[in-house]
Amino acid sequence: MNSIKRITGRPILIAFICMATGLILGVIAGQGLAQTAPPTEHKDLEVEKLGFVPADSMSAQVGLDGHILLLRRITINPGGQIAKHSAESTPGVVYMESGTWTEGRDSGETDYSAGDTFIEDKDTVHWFYNRGAEPAAAIVCDIKPAS
Repeated sequence: MNSIKRITGRPILIAFICMATGLILGVIAGQGLAQTAPPTEHKDLEVEKLGFVPADSMSAQVGLDGHILLLRRITINPGGQIAKHSAESTPGVVYMESGTWTEGRDSGETDYSAGDTFIEDKDTVHWFYNRGAEPAAAIVCDIKPAS
């Protein structure tokens, strides 16, 4: 009267192989979604110095010995990138002039397009890509060590 059938042999082996294959495929697919490593080199950039306040003026006017105030236009050409860097000692303000920069941080990505503004402060560690088909330019004003 025992209605429970004992399953042995081939059906168990097939079930095990199917589960193992699913697990392996899931791990492989998950690796495809993992974030790639940040860039370590600049690529396809144009940097145009628009103006600066020299170190002696920065010291005399605002007491920032050994620093300059620098204004630049930075253009990332299509497929280009800005390497991972910290703004710990170079606070600044960035105004997107044209195109789109994709900012990478350990927490994820954010797109900045023409008209957007963002700051770089002591806690900023980031990198950028231009994934568009046109050059993307920003006006960057920051305080940098003079050396």
